[in-house]
Amino acid sequence: MNKKNTKYIFVTGGVTSSLGKGIVAASLGLLLKSRGFKVTIQKLDPYINIDPGTLNPYEHGECYVTEDGAETDLDLGHYERFLDSPTSQNNNVTTGRIYQTVIEKERKGDFLGKTVQVIPHITNEIKRRIKMLSNKNFDIIITEIGGTVGDIESLPYIESVRQLRWELGEGNSMVIHLTLLPFLASSGELKTKPSQHSVRLLMESGIQADVLVCRTEHKMTKEIRSKLAQFCNVGYENVIESIDLETIYEVPMYLQKQNFDEVVIKKLNLPQGNESDLNDWKNFLKKYKNPKKTVEIALVGKYVSLQDSYKSIVESFIHSGASIETDVKIRWVYSGDLTEENLAETFAGVGGILIAPGFGDRGIEGKILAAKFARENKTPILGICLGMQIMTIEFARNVLNYPKANSMEFDTETPQPVISIMADQKNVVEKGGTMRLGAWKCTLKSNSKLFEIYGTKNITERHRHRFEFNNEYQQEFEENGMMATGFNPDTNLIETIELRDHPFYVGVQYHPEYKSTVANPHPLFTAFIKAVVAKK
Repeated sequence: MNKKNTKYIFVTGGVTSSLGKGIVAASLGLLLKSRGFKVTIQKLDPYINIDPGTLNPYEHGECYVTEDGAETDLDLGHYERFLDSPTSQNNNVTTGRIYQTVIEKERKGDFLGKTVQVIPHITNEIKRRIKMLSNKNFDIIITEIGGTVGDIESLPYIESVRQLRWELGEGNSMVIHLTLLPFLASSGELKTKPSQHSVRLLMESGIQADVLVCRTEHKMTKEIRSKLAQFCNVGYENVIESIDLETIYEVPMYLQKQNFDEVVIKKLNLPQGNESDLNDWKNFLKKYKNPKKTVEIALVGKYVSLQDSYKSIVESFIHSGASIETDVKIRWVYSGDLTEENLAETFAGVGGILIAPGFGDRGIEGKILAAKFARENKTPILGICLGMQIMTIEFARNVLNYPKANSMEFDTETPQPVISIMADQKNVVEKGGTMRLGAWKCTLKSNSKLFEIYGTKNITERHRHRFEFNNEYQQEFEENGMMATGFNPDTNLIETIELRDHPFYVGVQYHPEYKSTVANPHPLFTAFIKAVVAKK
């Protein structure tokens, strides 16, 4: 197929938020890709922030970073993990970015003095963004619209979809509407009325749903399915059940059993494509559900009360754990609660410790204590981004005897700035989108553990930070056993550290979790889990 024949699928939601539109979109993408179609998925977010980069993780969960350095919604992580293909800055669009673009055009005089309005100027920009990915010659573009139908902030997106469907013509687009079927325990039945109202609200905006995907805790009866089909104006076979499952990775298989992909292919007048091949996915699920070993790893972080803050790390443990048939249990440890007195109790029974990324000085001392515990007790430890910096500070304080060693992020006047701000960040004032972001090169020393793990000298990994290891301290660190083993070949910035005479003591300035997928678990997480198993 060429780009002029690109098909568009729009995924909307109703009744309530957080129903799992991203997982449904990712699952459909996987099913279509398994048939030989070239698929991508994008997310339209109604909030006015330019991107999630400045949002607190408690507000929006993890900020996911793409290869090209875009700070995006965590759903893009699901898209990549399911499709095993990278997304880009064009795969995540916010209302803030839409309005920013339109206002910048107005300031330049691009509208020739006309009054700038939501219709047509905002909706035209939304449509332009949706179609932008067609330049990559995709067969199918799936667009997930954040929020729920009826939200004031979502109205321009819904109107844009209405217009775009008319412009594309019959058979070139479709709408999948995700709703909730609440279960009333008192009457013992699923209720369809909220879904009916949601579909009616969508119709009032000029859009008829083609497929209804229903989130439910209980199986739908034939009567329920028929009722939904009749009163929501969709075919019986176009009512798809999405029941609560043990893991999100079962969703594609569950939807395929209901011929979800065939319904979509028929609606879009697409060729049947190849026979769907999900054998590798099935093997992954089999290993995940039937582990031969179990380990527990403590994740030490500041945002542990909202586990979506570390979504990619959690999923990376699942991918790598399944690949070596090991069930990884996570013990969530809030770093702000750690003290010298409770360290042994907190980490009793855990096989490894992961120091999580983050920003700000809250809970930092607790993370330092966790790194000290792992170093002294020979407990396998992996530090990611801030985690690596924490390991550096701890080593400087307790091995190099620099009691005031710190990062300039937490103490600009520290006499031992073992972590300092990068030169090109010193004069940065704006916070959004200004960090070191996206994929950067790293060269590994051939005698390092990381070289052994990756099996190659030159790697690229995604970054999201402003502060780096201070190279002025490198020699002293290495003389005392802490080795710098990975460098950026262009800037000589230190990207990885390892401790000699320790079963697994690795810190990385980058975020390996962003590149882990079901098809390609990240080797660093796999090696970490293997070290925990060996230690156990």
